[in-house]
Amino acid sequence: MGKAKGLKDKLYGAAVLKMSFRLRGDEESPAFRFVYPGVLRDLEIEDGAVEKYIEENREAVEKAARGSTPPMGPR
Repeated sequence: MGKAKGLKDKLYGAAVLKMSFRLRGDEESPAFRFVYPGVLRDLEIEDGAVEKYIEENREAVEKAARGSTPPMGPR
């Protein structure tokens, strides 16, 4: 069995997921509306707590949600 996640880990994961949709303007998409509530349920956290986490950690959450593009190698 896997290691239990702490509350901050759960909030971070949900916040990055939500922000990735938000940055694309897809919070109203069927994909988000299907996936996000299930994530909240599975992690046993509330959307309000995720929003608070985003407010308090916006820079790190946005950076993770945007991902990083590795530098292009030689062609």
